[in-house]
Amino acid sequence: MSKPSPTDFWYAVSQTRILVMPSRRLETFGATLLHYHLISELMDTAGQIRIREGRITSQRPQIITPTAYATEILEGFGPEAGRYADWLREHAQDLRMIQYGFKIRKEEIQQHIVTDSLSTVMERVEKAVRAKEDPLAAVVVGVDEPWEVCLLKLMVDVSGGSFRGNVRDLERRRMFDLNPGVPSSIREEIEIAFSEAGRDHSKIKELGAKLQKHGVFNEYEDRFFELMKNKPAE
Repeated sequence: MSKPSPTDFWYAVSQTRILVMPSRRLETFGATLLHYHLISELMDTAGQIRIREGRITSQRPQIITPTAYATEILEGFGPEAGRYADWLREHAQDLRMIQYGFKIRKEEIQQHIVTDSLSTVMERVEKAVRAKEDPLAAVVVGVDEPWEVCLLKLMVDVSGGSFRGNVRDLERRRMFDLNPGVPSSIREEIEIAFSEAGRDHSKIKELGAKLQKHGVFNEYEDRFFELMKNKPAE
């Protein structure tokens, strides 16, 4: 099977419809497990409908600093992106950015094919899922390939609907407060990363990348190089 082209990607996005959206938003301080049904017509066989059923893990939302975001968007872009990145850094106090991460475990996916019309299958699956009253269930209609894009579209919409509530939760715990210059939650992440790297030296490189990403390497370089000095020779 050939590798999907960018055209396939955007076609999949445009063909994705969400029949049942999870009624509960994503957790702010922990992972969320969503249960989905994805309905799609087989590309080469008329009247054949594939129903995929599985789970998506939405990881705990992470605060991302404007410095880290600006660094990421600069790659491959020109001077206008650079000016936008400078603006982001200058307005760090006013911005609220959250990064969501999702994981689809393919080994957990079940699927079967039925012979029926698409509209009939959609109605039947939607009715069955709504009857269970599962606040973290979703029903999606999309394409058979690349079907993962349809799930990504679902998660983009789910995270968009969760954003305001997640931000409110984080603000109540003062997780966006600068300490100094960087949100408290990022400082906590860094301390955890130092602790993990101290126990497992293979994580030192990951720690260094995190410090660089958030623009705080200079603040922590003494501690970082102390870890490097104590790292056993390979």
